Amino acid sequence: MAKHYDVAVIGAGAAGMMCAAVAGQRGRRVVLLDHATRLAEKIRISGGGRCNFTNVGAGPANFLSQNPHFCRSALSRYTPLDFLGLVKKHRIAWHEKHKGQLFCDDASERIIEMLRAECAAGEVSWRMPCKIGSIEAVGGGGAGFHITLDTGDITCDSLVIATGGLSIPKIGATDLGYRIAKQFDLQIVEPRPGLVPLTFDGPSWEAFAPLAGIALEVEVSTGGGGKGKGKAQRGHFREDLLFTHRGLSGPAILQISSYWQPGTPIVLDLLPEMDVAEELIAMKTTVRKQLGNVLAQWLPARLADGLLLANGFAPDARLADMADAKLRKLGDAINRWAIVPTGSEGYKKAEVTLGGVDTRELSQQTMMANKVPGLYFIGETVDVTGWLGGYNFQWAWASGYVAGSSV
Repeated sequence: MAKHYDVAVIGAGAAGMMCAAVAGQRGRRVVLLDHATRLAEKIRISGGGRCNFTNVGAGPANFLSQNPHFCRSALSRYTPLDFLGLVKKHRIAWHEKHKGQLFCDDASERIIEMLRAECAAGEVSWRMPCKIGSIEAVGGGGAGFHITLDTGDITCDSLVIATGGLSIPKIGATDLGYRIAKQFDLQIVEPRPGLVPLTFDGPSWEAFAPLAGIALEVEVSTGGGGKGKGKAQRGHFREDLLFTHRGLSGPAILQISSYWQPGTPIVLDLLPEMDVAEELIAMKTTVRKQLGNVLAQWLPARLADGLLLANGFAPDARLADMADAKLRKLGDAINRWAIVPTGSEGYKKAEVTLGGVDTRELSQQTMMANKVPGLYFIGETVDVTGWLGGYNFQWAWASGYVAGSSV
């Protein structure tokens, strides 16, 4: 005989454990299922091992989705202050970094221990590691689910899918959540890597290929045309940029990568505090330096030379000899450098997965599938993706809390 539970949660990550803990503490009989041998590896490696567990400013504007308003309900019902209250309850020391990012003082393991303790308080059962065979709706739907497992079959009234996305496959990411959604005829927004370094090649990148290791604060933008289905959302960030052997990375690029559409440019302002053209033109009559030396006052010298060569300027050309029109061209190349990435580093380097279960298929109040009673999707499996900086964890906590309160 299959063992029966009120709730089965597939995926023992951030969203799954939150959901299981909330449901268990409401008196539901809950079981957590996961194929991994090590619990919550994505929490463990996050934030450089200190887990950037939320952001104090998290709100709907910090998330991408074909329906940008879908996340509003969950985020308002379980806020960063709510999660911080849980952290304080478990006496986990924390600190705030720039832009509202909250980190553990100690290792990420403290957050995992906290969630496990909350699950224990709800008397949650575990099947981990276990291999899922099939999932079937009982009696054609509406009467729960039957799940075949290598550890013994189970049945449940409510089934929550918290399997995450496709990012970082080396720690066990799979497409199981999407396959389950398709099995029940739910629409999927095409997944793709998010918060990921961008790659460049070809002649336009040759001058910059040797610049790996250079970092500086920039403004970066891409996209436009409004929000919603079929329209690219516009992204604009001021963050650090890092040149790599294969292209560009750093927080600025990870942020903009979620908004970038293949074949379109990103626009970089390498000196956001300065109108470079106006500054150069004003200096012409008083400064007798070479162009490369002038730019090296404001930019790393190797980057200054690379920009000059890429735009047809000799680094040893004298500033005083340059026509105003040419200096304006150079200013544009620095303040409005438009360049088209050839791709990204893919899921192996992506911190999150964009896309997922279409939010039009789900109730924003409960996270339940509208046409499959008892079936819920939460966390990264859903087409809601946050910015870099603790936002995706906040979505995991909030969506997990909402589903856990409903099942």
